[in-house]
Amino acid sequence: MKVKLSQGELKRMRDALRQYERYLPTLQLKKQQLQLEIVHLQTALSEVSRALAQKEETARDWAGLLGEMPGIAGWLTPVQVVISGKNIAGVDIPLYECVEFGKADYDLFLSPPWLDGGLIALREIVSLREEADVIRNGIAILSQELRITTQRVNLFEKVKIPEAKEAIRLIKIHLGDQMTNAVGRSKIAKKKIEESNASGVA
Repeated sequence: MKVKLSQGELKRMRDALRQYERYLPTLQLKKQQLQLEIVHLQTALSEVSRALAQKEETARDWAGLLGEMPGIAGWLTPVQVVISGKNIAGVDIPLYECVEFGKADYDLFLSPPWLDGGLIALREIVSLREEADVIRNGIAILSQELRITTQRVNLFEKVKIPEAKEAIRLIKIHLGDQMTNAVGRSKIAKKKIEESNASGVA
């Protein structure tokens, strides 16, 4: 880094250092909040995945019966996935609310006895899959933001602050040397004047 060894540059570097040191704690706090929320979402995803695996395992026992109801896929397609939002350290992430399905129109007397319970179980599986997708999306958004924030923290901690401190140190040394030299020159000049005055008097 090229540093101008001047009084103006010293002030500029001191101001920059103050700004970096004031901004760094905010970045560190943001990084911490993002990390905590990612851990929280990963825990939630594990729970949803576990519940999904259990329900899929149970559904395997009667999955073969689905062939009896060719139209069932239409009743399992979500009409809408309801999502709200949540703000974590200035970052908006999606928050799963529920899945809305269309009305399943079938005749209770003509349909197989397992259809009611089967439809509920299959819709729960679809809902859990949608919830897992929303959570994964949230984790992806926060992970990207965490990567950017970590880069900024590192830039301030490892580059900007040390650079500013080093520049201030170099400028101070240079200005100190200049002052010492100026005092030295001033003493020499004073001595010459005194000598000149003395020889003039003589």
